Amino acid sequence: MTQEELDALMSGDTDSMDSSDEDSDELVTKSESSEFEDTPPNYTDDTSYQWPLPATDENKMVHQLDDVTKESEEKASEIFDIIEGISNDLMDAEGHMQTIENTLMSNIELFEKLSGKFVDIDVFITQLKLNQEALDRAKTAAETIQNSGDSIMQTMDIMQYQDIHRQKIERVINVMRSLSKYMNTLFDSKIDDSTRTSSAQHIAGDNTEDLASTDDIEALLAQFGA
Repeated sequence: MTQEELDALMSGDTDSMDSSDEDSDELVTKSESSEFEDTPPNYTDDTSYQWPLPATDENKMVHQLDDVTKESEEKASEIFDIIEGISNDLMDAEGHMQTIENTLMSNIELFEKLSGKFVDIDVFITQLKLNQEALDRAKTAAETIQNSGDSIMQTMDIMQYQDIHRQKIERVINVMRSLSKYMNTLFDSKIDDSTRTSSAQHIAGDNTEDLASTDDIEALLAQFGA
């Protein structure tokens, strides 16, 4: 409570206190609204492309590029693990198909002998044909497995380009960071800014009174510095 409010209370003048409180609340409201006011003046949907995005973690360029490289590397690693698992399964399936083919070829050899020796027994001839058909299908399946394995290897080769893209993005990041450090060094000064004379708000010859305040300029510089 200020001295004026205390005097008003002692004199019974509560109206002035209420007015003072209202003014104080109004100032706080205005301060809060200006603090969270992110929309630039004269901002419209048609002119939105002319305004830069605020310097938040979601919009900082290098921050975003770092997230892209990190997430893409993680997802690429997950994809490689999945592809490697599929490749191993195909190799196992190829080994199983070879065993099946060997069994069918052994059956065919047996039924060829039996059907040749017992020509009157139809079941030997029927089983010979069935095993021959099964062998043809097994060979087709084995060929499909081999082709799938080759496609997996080609996919893994293509995925290698992801690492090249990551390196390109990191090179861009390095250039951007170097430029940022260079610009900071270029604008560096031996004189502390607190010792400088404050900038004039209005200079002779200006045609407008709508000028940036010191707080606006300092906030803008703080965004670039961040």
